[in-house]
Amino acid sequence: MRARVQGRLAGDSGMTTSEYAVGTIAACAFAAVLYKVVSSGAVSAALQSAVERALDVQF
Repeated sequence: MRARVQGRLAGDSGMTTSEYAVGTIAACAFAAVLYKVVSSGAVSAALQSAVERALDVQF
C-alpha cells in the first residue's frame, strides 16, 4: 500500500508557473476582500469597542 502511494506521488514535482500565477492572484484577491471587510466602518467600530473594553478592565 505504501509503495503504491509513494509511486503516485513520485511524479508530482510541484506546481507549474500557471498554478503559481493563479494561486498568487487568488491570494491577492482574498487579501483585498479581507482588507475591505476589516477597514469597513462596522468592523472598525467593533474592533475599537473590543479594544476599549479590554483596556478598561479592572484588576
